[in-house]
Amino acid sequence: MGRSLRIALLSYRSKPHSGGQGVYVRALSRELRELGHRVEVVSGQPYPELDDGVPLTRLPSLDLYREPDPFRRPHLREFRDWVDVLEYGQMCTAAFPEPLTFSLRAARLLRARRGDFDLVHDNQCLGWGLLRTGLPTVATVHHPVAVDRDLELAHASFRRSLTLRRWYAFTGMQARVARRLPALTTVSESSRGDIQRLMGVPAQRVEVVPVGIDPAVFTPADGPRDADHVVVTTSADVPLKGLVPLLEAVAKLRTEREVRLTVVGSARPGGPAAAAVERLSLAGAVRFTGPLPQADLVGLLQRATVAVVPSLYEGFSLPAVEAMACATPLVTTDAGALPEVVGPHAAVQVPAGDVDRLAGALAQVLDHRGLQEQLGRAGRARVLEHFTWRSTAERTAAWYEQVLAGVPAPC
Repeated sequence: MGRSLRIALLSYRSKPHSGGQGVYVRALSRELRELGHRVEVVSGQPYPELDDGVPLTRLPSLDLYREPDPFRRPHLREFRDWVDVLEYGQMCTAAFPEPLTFSLRAARLLRARRGDFDLVHDNQCLGWGLLRTGLPTVATVHHPVAVDRDLELAHASFRRSLTLRRWYAFTGMQARVARRLPALTTVSESSRGDIQRLMGVPAQRVEVVPVGIDPAVFTPADGPRDADHVVVTTSADVPLKGLVPLLEAVAKLRTEREVRLTVVGSARPGGPAAAAVERLSLAGAVRFTGPLPQADLVGLLQRATVAVVPSLYEGFSLPAVEAMACATPLVTTDAGALPEVVGPHAAVQVPAGDVDRLAGALAQVLDHRGLQEQLGRAGRARVLEHFTWRSTAERTAAWYEQVLAGVPAPC
């Protein structure tokens, strides 16, 4: 191992149990600390859950999108400075301000504490403030958010598209900031190609470091699995996650068998998933759990007959890796980085958005115990070889050293 580094790990929002941001921050900070580095996480709301020995510096926003009152109107006494005014003003014009305003607050903090850190590692914020930290600053881009924007626009009405374009205006800032940072890391070759294509960052400036899981936590089941029980993990009720095609595939399967679907996630009231459940008369067959603690997620995967990743795009797919680690048979689409993640033998793959092929693949796995066992063994072996958090941390630390060796600290 190289020298011990002092790292500021930034995350503008860090949900502990849903989405990849909070999981990434917790696991990477823990493993870097175990390797002997000093890591301090700097986060806005929602704050992450961190392991013992990893300090958290809270950098509060106005938390305008919190549950149960998103898009709220804060009281005048909540405003502390001009950044808060900017945050509220942008929300009022239908923009998403958090990447910009978090980066401005982080820059102010880091310049005041410049002597405390050797390196700043941003997690997907890519706001203008990152260019003013006074320290060598790099970033992880899991995938360009412009992909989410384009998929949502493709499914939106003309009126809705006007609001979406304003909401996603921050993606232009992210691309310009990414081009000015000395180095980026991402989680797959697929994402590296998308970063070059959509953000204009040369591929040679983007290091690929896959993320992973703790194989001692995500383990195969001891007992039997449920019958005809399908599980999907989705961080958001948006077209990109492919939940509607999955619901349509489940409806097809239910004409012949009593398939049950558990969705680790939530359906937005009036959103596409809720509308599809009602349209397809699936209310008695589909359960939405909301975000789950890790132990509950592991137990669910250990009991499931098959896990599915129906996404129309994935820059990586932590849910696929979690299922494989539990030796849960897996069905995925061929979107984005999914073929790269699951390889040729650890999942049955179908074309993204193809409802008939997805229903057929699920039926194939549900009907064949031998195929279930074969996929489970191949998936677990692939995770142990390629996708552990310790490997992620080791490769990330080596990347830090390369960056620091070649990039002077900004003024």
